[in-house]
Amino acid sequence: LSLVPLIFIFPEKPSRYEKQLSARNLALWGTFAGVVLFAGASLQQMGMVDTTAGNGGFITGLYVIFVPLLGLFFRQPARPVVWLAATMAVTGMYLLTMHNALTFTAGDTLVLVSALFFALHVIVIGQLTGRFNALKLSMVQFFSCAVFSGILAFIFESFIWMDIFSARLPILYGGIISVGVGYTFQVLGQKTARPAPAAIILSMEAVFAMLGGMLILNETVDRLSLSGALLMFSGMVLAQWPSRRLNHSYKNQNSNRVN
Repeated sequence: LSLVPLIFIFPEKPSRYEKQLSARNLALWGTFAGVVLFAGASLQQMGMVDTTAGNGGFITGLYVIFVPLLGLFFRQPARPVVWLAATMAVTGMYLLTMHNALTFTAGDTLVLVSALFFALHVIVIGQLTGRFNALKLSMVQFFSCAVFSGILAFIFESFIWMDIFSARLPILYGGIISVGVGYTFQVLGQKTARPAPAAIILSMEAVFAMLGGMLILNETVDRLSLSGALLMFSGMVLAQWPSRRLNHSYKNQNSNRVN
């Protein structure tokens, strides 16, 4: 709902290709993006019941590798330097999140499948940002994701309204800031950023989580975790270093893409 006024405050001038696309196409593809996001988030939450936070964080981070792999099927091959950067990011993620031996459970399998859906979501957004208004696309995506999540919650969860009211501030923060703001910025950013480097940048959320824990919760971080964070940051910089011309080319290609 918070995106509705922004659509009128910051209207995007539609391209001549976008004018040819109907509201039906926006609803269809926005809903598809929302379903992919819903599948990734739901499977991750279901899997986290039967795994550790370290396992879940590391396995989810594997979408950094899955994005360039899926990109091969969408004719978006990643440059060799991006593969190297993705490997650095995954290695850094391991050092940052894993402090015990990696064991695999049924929950880990669900989280692994969720990582595939998160990777597919990055690819799908990369395909759609040149076709539709970014804010409208985000609004449809969030609406469809919320509808399917609500249906699943009513089927499998019991609602205690007092508990929901007590947790209203974290729920509002997660819905408005984490989802509304975060994923909208992703859609806006992927108008010019290629999917594989975008995935590496998105994986930096683990580093910001570590920094937030240090600054807000006074958590201590060992040298291994700091090394992992530095490796992830280096991978992000490496993925972007020579890409200005390529990203400009990708922006033009994305804006000229038609149905």
